[in-house]
Amino acid sequence: MMKAIICKEHGLPEKLELTTEWPEPELGENDVIIDVKAAGLNFPDVLMIQGKYQFQPDMPFVPGAESAGVVSAVGDKVTRYKVGDKVISMGASGAFCERIAVHEMGAFPLPEGLTFEQAAGVSITYFTSYYALKQRANIQPGETLLVLGAAGGVGTTAIELGKLMGAKVIAAASSPQKLELCKQLGADEVINYSEESLKDRVKELTGGKGVDVVYDPVGGDFAEPAVRSMAWKGRYLVIGFASGPIPQIPLNLALLKGCSLVGVFWGRFSGEEPQENLNNITELWDMFTQGNLSPVVTDVFPMAQYEDAFNCLIHRKARGKVILTTQ
Repeated sequence: MMKAIICKEHGLPEKLELTTEWPEPELGENDVIIDVKAAGLNFPDVLMIQGKYQFQPDMPFVPGAESAGVVSAVGDKVTRYKVGDKVISMGASGAFCERIAVHEMGAFPLPEGLTFEQAAGVSITYFTSYYALKQRANIQPGETLLVLGAAGGVGTTAIELGKLMGAKVIAAASSPQKLELCKQLGADEVINYSEESLKDRVKELTGGKGVDVVYDPVGGDFAEPAVRSMAWKGRYLVIGFASGPIPQIPLNLALLKGCSLVGVFWGRFSGEEPQENLNNITELWDMFTQGNLSPVVTDVFPMAQYEDAFNCLIHRKARGKVILTTQ
């Protein structure tokens, strides 16, 4: 038996339980067992424990989609890894525990130079942002990128990648502390949308032209002013709805702006276009190796403090990725 955070009934984090009596994972012939050192917390995890995500595991279940750790056992048919290899993994759920079994194709070598805490937050954030900016937005050097929720887990990666891809980045967040982090990551301009009008500030910063790409993991009240801030032929990337409400966008704005509302669902992309996904991962790993990307991890919690970790994300206090450790 092992330690795990389990969801027995849907609700907020106080409904979760920490147990030491969760069954050990079973090793399939194509699987590896990973001793989890750190696990990344993502907004879909918040939805999943409330029964609001599009894919729901049967209860009871262990939440958590991504982890980093060390391979401790390999199945008979495994060829990619050996015991002792440092890896990251991702799946629908199951990461918030001491050990996890994953198919060898669902694990990737831990990027060189990263700690377990940094690596645990790499997959969903960077994979989503790179797919969004590369395949969905086809962002070009010299274009302007507006990142909403810019100090959060995916937002920080969008700033980094946007700069690497040659864009001018405008970062929007809700506090001076968060905006300072955005500047450190390379944002060219910042907007405190808790104190100033997003639409007016974008107009001012772009000389009335608007932004070419909006990266929006927030939704809610900021979505419509962001669409109204689009340049001609702009692309509005629908990443998620961290603020809660799913916005109702007047479609006449797409007509008037000549802009596109573009859905970004990395999970489906990885299944529909696996080779393109692997190409993206290879390119990202090169960026890590060259030191061009450095994951932001400022909110790290031991597993026993899982409520604090979830609430850090729910109440949008996080700067960078929220990470749980198995200590």
